[in-house]
Amino acid sequence: MSNRPLAYEDLQPGMEIAMGPYPVTAGEIIEFASEFDPQPMHLDEEAGKASMLGGLAASGWHTVSIAMRMMCDAYLLGSTSQGAPGVDYVKWRRPVLAGDTLTGKSIIKDRRVSGSRPGLGFVSVEHRLFNQRGECVCEMANTGMFLLRDPEAA
Repeated sequence: MSNRPLAYEDLQPGMEIAMGPYPVTAGEIIEFASEFDPQPMHLDEEAGKASMLGGLAASGWHTVSIAMRMMCDAYLLGSTSQGAPGVDYVKWRRPVLAGDTLTGKSIIKDRRVSGSRPGLGFVSVEHRLFNQRGECVCEMANTGMFLLRDPEAA
């Protein structure tokens, strides 16, 4: 890819963008949970083992935050991203446990130029995160807003 920021025109349906790897540590699970989701299975290894999650598990909200970090590192920080108007869905498929290493991909599904804001495009994206065993741990979808590189050509 060139030095130019990733813009709307670059995000073609069917395109896949790889993310990660991201190692998940017990310390970060406990730190996040202590502040935002202080349930026992996110704070204590034994409580996690006794739960249906099978070990010290990241909060689902922590998993989504990790996904956001991975998206930023993989492509958003080098793009014309203008944020997103929301999230269509989030599905937590499997627990993310201390010691897991996550990878993922963002898949461009659709896109359209804004009818009311010249120079802006909407890009529908699905995101999937996988653990080191290739198991899907989280699926999400949202529409991102990206500036067009060449609004006159749209």
